Amino acid sequence: MTSATSAPSAAPSAALPPRSLAARLGITSVPRAELRRRYTQHGSKFVTIMGADVHYVDEGHGDAIVMIHGFASSLHTWNRVADELGQTHRVIRLDLPPFGVTGPLRSASGAIETMNLPTYRRFIDTFMQALGIGRATFIGNSLGGLIAWDYAARHRKAVERLVLIDSAGFPMKLPIYIGLFNSALVRASSPWWLPEAIIKSAVRNVYGDPRKIDAATLRRYVEFFHGEGTRAAIGKMVPTLDFSEVDTDMLKTLDVPALVLWGARDRWIPTAHAAEFASRIPGAKSVMYAGLGHIPMEEAPERVMDDLRAFLGAPEAPVAVDISTRRAPA
Repeated sequence: MTSATSAPSAAPSAALPPRSLAARLGITSVPRAELRRRYTQHGSKFVTIMGADVHYVDEGHGDAIVMIHGFASSLHTWNRVADELGQTHRVIRLDLPPFGVTGPLRSASGAIETMNLPTYRRFIDTFMQALGIGRATFIGNSLGGLIAWDYAARHRKAVERLVLIDSAGFPMKLPIYIGLFNSALVRASSPWWLPEAIIKSAVRNVYGDPRKIDAATLRRYVEFFHGEGTRAAIGKMVPTLDFSEVDTDMLKTLDVPALVLWGARDRWIPTAHAAEFASRIPGAKSVMYAGLGHIPMEEAPERVMDDLRAFLGAPEAPVAVDISTRRAPA
C-alpha cells in the first residue's frame, strides 16, 4: 500500500549552526525528523513504499523525467539541473533508501532491510507505480545509473530516453570509502563512531576540484550519512555490492536513445566504463568532461545541461557555458 503527502517548504538557509563534539565524531545520529525539517524543499512530498516514508520532489509539467542519485547522495545533487529542466518537463527526483531524508527500509519487525539489486528493483517499480508514471526519461548517476538502465532493460516501453552519468554496473573495485564497510569491525563500529572528517574526505574525493564544494553541501552529506539508521543500513548493503554478478549483456538489448556522460577525473568508477556503456548500448552517444569528477551534474551543472538540452530537445537557456575544456561527443 502507498500513500502520498506533501511536505512544507524548508526554512530559508542561514549560517550553519555548530555541531557538538559527539555529533562531529558520529557518536550521535541525526534524527529523521530533524533531517526532514532541514532538507525538505519546495515541491517535497512523501509516499509510503515498502514501509518507509520516501522523500521525493515532483515539479514542472510536460514529459516526465526521473532522476536517481548515487551511493550516499540524495535528490539534492540534482537541484540546479532539475530547476532548469523543470521549466519544460515534469521532473521527479527521490531519496533512495537508505539515504537522504528517506533513510532505511525496515521490515514489519523493525529490522533494517538489506538494499541489494533485487530490493532496489522492487522499490523503484513500486515507486513508479505509486506515482502513476507509465513512461519517462531516466537520468541516473552512479548506483542510480545502474538502477536506471536495469529498469530500462526490464520495462522496455516505459523508458523514453536514458542518461547515464558515471554509472555503476561493470565489475570494479569498490572505492576505498565504500569498501571500508566490507570490514566486520567497521560495520560494527560505524553506527556508534564515524568522524565527520572521513565523510568530508569522501565527498571531496567525488569532485574533480574539491575547492568547488561549499560548507552547506559538505554539511548536508555529513548529516545524511549520520542520519538515524543510515550507517547500519550501509553496513548491511555494501557486502552485497558485487558488480561481477550484474548482467551487463542486457545493455545490448536496449532500444532507447541513450547518452553517457562521465567526469574524466572520476576516482570512484573507472573512466573506461564510459566507453563500455557507450559501446554496448546501441546508438548511445558519449561525452567525457575534462576536469570533473564522479558527480559532474552537481560539480558543474551548466556543462551537463548543455548536453542534456541537446539530447532532450529542451530550449536553450540564457546561461553562459564554458566549453573550452569539454571534449566532443564520441
